Amino acid sequence: MQSFETLGRELERQGKTERIKALAESDDGQKLSRMLDTRAVEDAARSGDSEARCAWLLGQVLSTDEGKRLAENVRRLMQD
Repeated sequence: MQSFETLGRELERQGKTERIKALAESDDGQKLSRMLDTRAVEDAARSGDSEARCAWLLGQVLSTDEGKRLAENVRRLMQD
């Protein structure tokens, strides 16, 4: 898996960083931000089994209408 830094550089090279920021700042992005349990996110980052924690967090996000819409928007953005 690519590091976040590598992924960030590639997205910037493709000119997609501003569009991703706009998605994060959208109504759906802001609603999801308020819904997420910051302690759970921190625990996932610190956990030795980060893959399982990330899968759990992703499941939580995608179980919401906002998360589904945001994921679809990211998918479309990445196909461009």
